[in-house]
Amino acid sequence: MLTFKRSEVIYDAENYSFVEGDIMKTDDEHDRHQVFDIGQSGNIDRVTRILNLAHTECVEMLFPYTKEEIPDNQDALDDILSAPEEYSIVLNLPKSFSISTVKLLRNLIHEYLVCRVLADWMSITNPPSQAKWEEKLEDIKIKIQTSLVSRISKVRRKLKPF
Repeated sequence: MLTFKRSEVIYDAENYSFVEGDIMKTDDEHDRHQVFDIGQSGNIDRVTRILNLAHTECVEMLFPYTKEEIPDNQDALDDILSAPEEYSIVLNLPKSFSISTVKLLRNLIHEYLVCRVLADWMSITNPPSQAKWEEKLEDIKIKIQTSLVSRISKVRRKLKPF
C-alpha cells in the first residue's frame, strides 16, 4: 500500500507556487498573490478536486496492479467534495517485484500529484507557466508507466557479452 498525506502534497504545491509567484515577471502584486494563494480558504476546494482526480488517475495508470472488484452494494457514485487526510493506492504485486521500484513509484506518484495540482492552478493564475508543469507531468507519467513494465520479470544476463 502506498500512502500519500494530503498535507504533504499541498505543502509541496504551496512551496512551488510561492517560487512561481516570486519569480513572475510582473509588477502587478494582485497577479502575484493569486499564484501564492493556492492553499488559502476558497482556493483549497479547487486544489482538493484536482488532487482527488490526480489520485484516481494514478490508480488507473497502475492498472492491472490496482484492479478492484465493484462491491455488491455499490449502486451509485456521487460528486460530493471530500478531502481525505491520506490518499492510498493498494498494489497487488508479485512477490518477485523489486522494493526499489515500489519506492521509485512512491516518489514519482507524489511528484505527479503535486505537478497535477500545479498545472491546473497555473492554468488559472499564471497561464505562461502551465505548459512547464504539464510537460513535467507527462514526463513523470511516462516514468511511472515504464517503471512498471521494466520490472515485471527477472532479468537473465548472458555469460558472454556478444
